[in-house]
Amino acid sequence: MASPTCSDRLLLGAVRHTSGLTAALLLCSVVGAACSLAVPAIAGRTLDLLLRHGPGAETWLMWTAALLAAEILAESGAVLLTQLANARATAWIRMRALAGLLGTAPHRAAPHSGGDVAARLCVNATDSGSAPAALATSVSSVLVPVGALVALAVVHPWTAVVFAAGLPLLLLLLRAFATQSSDSVGRYQRAQGAIAARLAEALGGARTIAAADTTRREEDRVLAPLPELTLHGTRMWLVHGRAVARSGVLLPLLTTAVVAVAGTGLAAGDVTVGELLAVSRYAALAAGIGGIAAPLGTLVRARSAGRRTAELARLAPMPHGSAALPPDGPGELELRGVRVVREGVPLITDVTLTVDGGSTVAVVGRSGAGKSTLAAVAGRLTDPDAGHVLLDGVDLSDLAAGELRGATAYAFARPVFDGGATVTIGAALAAGTGPAQGPATAERVREAATAACADAFVRLLPRGYETPVDEAPLSGGEAQRLGLARAFIGQGRLMILDDATSSLDTATERQVERALAASPRPCTRLIVAHRVSTAARADRVVWMEAGRVRRTGTHRLLWEDPDYRAVFTAEASTPANQVETVTPELKAATPEAKTSTPPTGSSTSPTGAEVRT
Repeated sequence: MASPTCSDRLLLGAVRHTSGLTAALLLCSVVGAACSLAVPAIAGRTLDLLLRHGPGAETWLMWTAALLAAEILAESGAVLLTQLANARATAWIRMRALAGLLGTAPHRAAPHSGGDVAARLCVNATDSGSAPAALATSVSSVLVPVGALVALAVVHPWTAVVFAAGLPLLLLLLRAFATQSSDSVGRYQRAQGAIAARLAEALGGARTIAAADTTRREEDRVLAPLPELTLHGTRMWLVHGRAVARSGVLLPLLTTAVVAVAGTGLAAGDVTVGELLAVSRYAALAAGIGGIAAPLGTLVRARSAGRRTAELARLAPMPHGSAALPPDGPGELELRGVRVVREGVPLITDVTLTVDGGSTVAVVGRSGAGKSTLAAVAGRLTDPDAGHVLLDGVDLSDLAAGELRGATAYAFARPVFDGGATVTIGAALAAGTGPAQGPATAERVREAATAACADAFVRLLPRGYETPVDEAPLSGGEAQRLGLARAFIGQGRLMILDDATSSLDTATERQVERALAASPRPCTRLIVAHRVSTAARADRVVWMEAGRVRRTGTHRLLWEDPDYRAVFTAEASTPANQVETVTPELKAATPEAKTSTPPTGSSTSPTGAEVRT
C-alpha cells in the first residue's frame, strides 16, 4: 500500500500543476474575505451617519454597495476557478496514475484488477483532484473567522473575550471530525473499489454466468462488500452529522452571547447602533469557523483517495537506455542464464538459448511450462530477475523505448484494440507501427490484413476499415487475425506470437504461416505453439518443461521422444467431430511430413546448456 508520504507528494504535485489557477482562486478567496470583513464596519459607520444625518453618508453608502458587489464577483470567480482547478488537477492525477500503470511491467500491474483500476482512476482521482481548490478555499475559511474575531476585539473587546471562550470546544470538535472522517472515508473507498473490481469480473464472464445459471450467486459475490460499504458510509455521515449538530448548537450560543454583551454596551452608551450592527455581523462571521469543516472534509477525502491513486502512480517503471540496434542486424535473439521469479515461485530457470536471425522457432510445452513467460522476456514485456536478453548483441534493457518497440512486434491469443466511437479498425491496426516505421498507409494496412487473412471479413463490415471497433462483431478467430495484422504492420526484427493462432482453423493458420515465410523483410519469429502442425513447420522447436529448456531441435528429431509426443496428447485426442481439423496436423507431425535436411549446426541440449537454433 502506498504510504501517506507518497499520497502527499502526489497531491502536492497536483497543487504545483494547477499553481496558476490555485493562485487566482486564492486571490479571489482573499479578496472575498477582505470584502466580507470590511462590509460590517463600513455598513455600521453608514448607519450611524444616517441616524445622525451626518455629512458623507451617501459616500459611505456607495462604498458599502461597491464592497458588496466586489464580494459577489470574488465569490463567483472563486466558484468558477474551483471547478477549473478541480478538472485540471483530476486530469493530471489520472495521467500520472495511468502512466504508472502502463509504464510498469505487466506482472506489477496484474494485482490491480480492471474494476479496481477503474474506481481508482475515476472516483478516487476525482476526489484527489479536489485537493488544490480545497487547500486554497480553506485559507479564506480560516481568514474570515480570525479577521472577524480581531474586528470584535477592536469594536468591543468584551465581545471578543466571550466568543474566544468557546473556541477550544469548537477546535476539539473540528479535530475529532478530521480524525474520525479520515478512517471512515478510507475504509469506504476500499469497499467501493472491491465492489467495482468484482463487477468488472462479472461483466467479463457474463456469458459463462448466463450459461451456468449462476446469476444469483454472482450477485451475492459482487455485493458481498456492500455491508462493509454501508457500515463505513453510515459512520461517515454520522461523524459529519454529529459535527454539524454540535457546531449548530455551540455557534448560535456564542453568537447570542456576543450580541447580548454588545446590547448591554448599547444600553450603557458604550456601543452605537452601527457598532451593534457590526458586532452582530462579525459574530456571525466568526461563527463561520465551523465552515472550515467543508474544505477540511474535502481534504480528508482527497488525501485518502490520494493513497489509492498513488499506488498506481508509484508503480516502478521499466527503465530504458539510449542504445540503438546495429542497422543491418539479422534479428539474432540470445538469452543468457535467464531466471524469472514471481511471488517466490520460479517461472523460468537458467534458460540459455540462441535463436538465429530470420529463423522460425516454436516454443512448446505443457501448461505452466513457462512458454508465455519466455515470450514476455524475449520482447521485454517483463525483465528477468537474473540473466540477460540480447537482440543483435545489444541488451534489451539498454535500448531506447522507441528502438525496442520498433524492433519487436507481438500478437496474443486475446488481442485488445483501442475501442471507442472514433477509433476505426484501420486506425487500430495502424497503431501497431513503431515510431521509427512512420505512419501506416491505408495500402499497408490492407496488405497486413490480407496476410493475416482478415481483409475478406473486414470488407464485409458495414463501413469496411472505417468501421468503429466497438461496432464490429468479431469472433475469437477474427480478433486473432486482426491481432496478427497489427503485428505484421509493426514487424521489425523480432516477431513474437504468444498463442496468437489458437482460434484459427488449420487452413487459415497455414495461410498465415505462408505469409510470414514470404515476408520481404527478414524477421526472427518466436511462436508459442500448442498445435503439432505449428511445431512441425517451424525451423526449430524449444521444448520447455517446469520452467527449463528440456531439449531443442527439429520437430522431426524431437518426435522420436515419447515425452515430447505426450505434450500434444490432448490435441491428438480431440473428439471425433473435430477429426477433420486434427488429422492434417497429425500428418504433419510424422517424420515423412518434413523431409528437408536439418541445417548445419542444429543440436539438442539438456537443460541449461547453450544451444544455437
